[in-house]
Amino acid sequence: MAALLGQAPGLAPYQIPRKVPSVANCNTRNPMRSHVSLQCKAHLSSASRQCTSAPALHVPCTRRRGACSITRGGRLLCRAALDSMEQQYAQTAKKALEVNLDPGHYGVMAEIGAGQEVARWFFRVGGAAGTIAKSISAYDMSVSDSMYGACSRYVTRERLESMLEYEYLQCNLTLRKERGDNTAFFAFADTVVAKAYGRNNECHGWLGLKYQSSPKAEVNTVLIHVRMLEGTAQLQAEALGILGVNLIHGALTKGGDYYAIIGSLFDDLSRTRVEVDLVDFAGPVFEHVDNRFAALTLVQKGLCDAALFSPQGQMLIPQETLRKKNVLLVRGRFRPFTLLHNDMLQGAASQFFCEPDGNSAEVNVTDTYDECVFRDDTLVLLEMTTRDMMEGGDLLDWTSDKGIQMEAFIQRIDALSTMGYTVLLSSFRRYFKLAGYLSTHTTESIVIAMGVPSLRELFTERHYADLDGGILEGFGRLLKFDLKIYVYPTVDAVSGELQTAAALEVAPGVQKLYEYIRDRGTIVPIENYNRELLMHTDVSKVVTESIRAGTPVWESLVPRHVVDEIKENKLLGYKSAAVAQPESPTSVLHNGDKPHSSNPAHPDPKAKALTDPIGRQTAAK
Repeated sequence: MAALLGQAPGLAPYQIPRKVPSVANCNTRNPMRSHVSLQCKAHLSSASRQCTSAPALHVPCTRRRGACSITRGGRLLCRAALDSMEQQYAQTAKKALEVNLDPGHYGVMAEIGAGQEVARWFFRVGGAAGTIAKSISAYDMSVSDSMYGACSRYVTRERLESMLEYEYLQCNLTLRKERGDNTAFFAFADTVVAKAYGRNNECHGWLGLKYQSSPKAEVNTVLIHVRMLEGTAQLQAEALGILGVNLIHGALTKGGDYYAIIGSLFDDLSRTRVEVDLVDFAGPVFEHVDNRFAALTLVQKGLCDAALFSPQGQMLIPQETLRKKNVLLVRGRFRPFTLLHNDMLQGAASQFFCEPDGNSAEVNVTDTYDECVFRDDTLVLLEMTTRDMMEGGDLLDWTSDKGIQMEAFIQRIDALSTMGYTVLLSSFRRYFKLAGYLSTHTTESIVIAMGVPSLRELFTERHYADLDGGILEGFGRLLKFDLKIYVYPTVDAVSGELQTAAALEVAPGVQKLYEYIRDRGTIVPIENYNRELLMHTDVSKVVTESIRAGTPVWESLVPRHVVDEIKENKLLGYKSAAVAQPESPTSVLHNGDKPHSSNPAHPDPKAKALTDPIGRQTAAK
């Protein structure tokens, strides 16, 4: 090793010999070919690598920025390593320099956790004196509280907003008399928790920018929540610095184009390093932006796997919303949400939830492997996937650069929100990836409710052809999360026989696998269901055909609040009966069935939607 490094006998490890390499060996374009740089690489792994040297040593270099130069105390700074890092993140350095060279913006930066990595980029590329009035990092809680106010948790949206408000006001009030006529002020802040030594903690944070788009203009804000996926605090800090530069540059240079801002967040980054699962735009330049559009864009562009929406349409943080919660989930296109979806959720809830006295609901409960759970400890999710939207074609818009009808997407979210549910928008095609996502954020029970047709598809081998282990690998990855699949029955369209999960036949090659998974308790038949609803082979198809034809049949198959939403917003091609072509109500129903609202055994759709299946009264819009 000593010979490889050109090391003289008797010298300490990594010490540079008195016989210094010639100028020819000092190569900034390929520092690995330089003996000195090779020793520096062997000694340290950080970007600012140093190596021990004799105090009087000096290595000359003819390059404009030499690969090496002596510093006080006998420390040798490997500038080639710094140059290499700037080349690796050339786009980030270019963005930071572009912001520094713009005389129109001036502001402050406040960072808590993971160092001052964002501000460091602006100081490092040069010209920061024209951009940054102040850079601060208040790590001590008492110092932080003295500026931003006391709080119980420091890595929260509320803390970030307090930091932005304080720093922006201080900057604006202090400097507006001197330079407010020609300068747009900004304040950047972040509060994060990085990887802690000796602990496997959740690493996440909030970043935000409060800024004027022009001098004396009203302020705008952009907030993002990020999960840091790197394994070390150093790498997390590096990724955070790049993300912060991208956020500042995008907001200051791309105007109100939220789509372009989101698209630039991962420049010089990858999905394996960070995940952005929430973004919030506010202010005059973003007055046209619905943040649900932004959430869809995050999932579409791969910045995160899924986005959560509250019943009020607000984006939620998954780890906060799902933490210590049981989950009951139904996947679908919900075009629209029908009484069949409602009945499936009711049946699953009756076997999953406990009554207030601790007993399960009054049905024949076949899930004997786990105790029931309480409704207040459970989150009911309706999941839609972007893949279904695109492949189904019902939301495609080839005339848009976004490829999807944004307004139609929002209308569908609104229709589900009227039912009081939380909506999950994901990019998951396979259920084991969905299960992995949920298990990342909660350690409690997870139930996925589906119909018999979907269960058959789950046991179709061709869906696993790209996995090395085929269908066995797929189910192995699903079963490790110890979730349950509650299966809603169906009626065979040909024979009219009821098909349940208890005696379901799948492809012969996987029948034994199905029976094993069913017998171990993963697959649980739903015992409580409405037989009349099952008589319709495809309720969603019946509903959409009836809406387009202008007949009233669909109203008996959809919860009342969804009916009102469809009529009010003219969704799914709705047209009033007065202008629609007359059509017999039985023409889109099978076997001449009458609407359920006329059946005394079937409760009023409005009443069902407001009570079960979520097990408590919900507010309707």
